Amino acid sequence: MTTRLDRLRRLMTAEGIKALWVRQEENRRYLSGFTGDSGQLLITTTSQYILTDGRFTEQAREEAPDFEVVDLGNKPWEQLGATLAAAGVAELHFEAEHLSYATYEEFLEQAKDWPRPVKLKPVKGLVERLRQVKEEAEVQLLQKAIDLADAGFRHLLQILRPGVSERDIALELEYFLGKQGSSGPSFTTIIASGHRAALPHGVASGRVLQPGDLVVMDFGAVYEGYHSDLTRTVALAPVAPEWRHLYHVVLEAQERAIAAIRPGMTGREVDAIAREHIAAAGYGPYFSHGLGHGVGLAVHEGPTLSSRSEVKLSPGMVVTVEPGIYLPGRGGIRIEDVVLVQENSARILSHAPREFIEL
Repeated sequence: MTTRLDRLRRLMTAEGIKALWVRQEENRRYLSGFTGDSGQLLITTTSQYILTDGRFTEQAREEAPDFEVVDLGNKPWEQLGATLAAAGVAELHFEAEHLSYATYEEFLEQAKDWPRPVKLKPVKGLVERLRQVKEEAEVQLLQKAIDLADAGFRHLLQILRPGVSERDIALELEYFLGKQGSSGPSFTTIIASGHRAALPHGVASGRVLQPGDLVVMDFGAVYEGYHSDLTRTVALAPVAPEWRHLYHVVLEAQERAIAAIRPGMTGREVDAIAREHIAAAGYGPYFSHGLGHGVGLAVHEGPTLSSRSEVKLSPGMVVTVEPGIYLPGRGGIRIEDVVLVQENSARILSHAPREFIEL
């Protein structure tokens, strides 16, 4: 974690930040290694603290030996103020996206009684910028999570059939992934069949699968805190020929985008490659979301691949590529894989089959 702290401090110096208050869970874990579900970090130019309560102090000492652990006890605001004073903090930057207005107000009220005044200043996306480029060890953990999802898809092929409900499929999948080593689903599992496949985020319902359905399955596993994200669309025979054609439109859009990915490209440029292919096939209005997003300690993180993204891709970034076509009231198709940006290309980390499957 020392290297990550060094990189953060260089970024803080460039931004004129002398002290940073980190409250977001993934950022806290990324910088310290602490996996407890309650705590915050104070990072200065020369010191680093974990502030937590008695439930987690021993865990914090074990997982984050480079940090000084502060027990917030029964007077957390008073202890925070004392720690800031001991660290000589007069100006404290906080994560603007991760501090509620109520907590902000409470900070200002409590700070009136502290040993020395502290001025709060917002900063956006500081640690998230570091997290966008993955270390080799992170890629290995991501690959473990991705391999679990690939195994989950193979398991799904054995249980998909008419008469089974979407909800039962989701429960069976999550049980299987847990038995294989996942610590939980990356997000609420999406199983959307028939007309519900037109819902990009159609979480599993009580609908029972029918012959002729398309079934969109979007799910992920978590391994050592790192997430996977996989989408496959499978047909239950007999399927209309139109859907086979649309499937290949989506697949080719994905393949073109992945083949084009290079360092220096913006998220907008990658998104446009897939979007233009779908539009040329006559289905532009039916691709209603961005092409992809970063994945790591959070299932949705930077960088994004969308029509608004000006972030330039760099080697070590890990992103999803997930074009789709959704016909309201009829059905939809999405294909999603996780890819690693390399020096001259992108490497697909997912290995679940992508060909059209009709069961």
